[in-house]
Amino acid sequence: MREPGLELLFEATGALSPTVTIGNTAQGLERVIPIPAGGPFEGPRIRGTMVGGYDWQLTRPDGVTVIDALYLLETDDGVHLRCRNRGLRRGDPAVMQRLAAGEDVDADEYYFRCVPEFSAPAGRYGWLNDSVFVSTGARYPDAIKVRFYQLT
Repeated sequence: MREPGLELLFEATGALSPTVTIGNTAQGLERVIPIPAGGPFEGPRIRGTMVGGYDWQLTRPDGVTVIDALYLLETDDGVHLRCRNRGLRRGDPAVMQRLAAGEDVDADEYYFRCVPEFSAPAGRYGWLNDSVFVSTGARYPDAIKVRFYQLT
């Protein structure tokens, strides 16, 4: 069997609107972070603009944050794509407190990994429907940066 590799798909950057706190639920602390339109994404085979999205977060009692983000992307040639990016963010409790307080924390200090799923129309980007992807993220006080990789 061939060992899987990683190929950079694209890097996306998005501004973040203020967090909306739903509150403590039976599962943990729930929050939503709106991602307004305008953030760029660019890679070797695809580029465009993030039309917008939301980052739904559930911080479990053990301190791990479950991410369920949904983005609408528009390629530079006008094709719309849906991306659902689900995963986990965790780290030392002191690091996570700094992140939650809005401090600028080096992404190497915490784990932020997701598994994106794309929905693309038939045609030029149809291959996005037929592969497995992973992503790694960095959270900044007012922005997010996510690198998406295709498993080869």
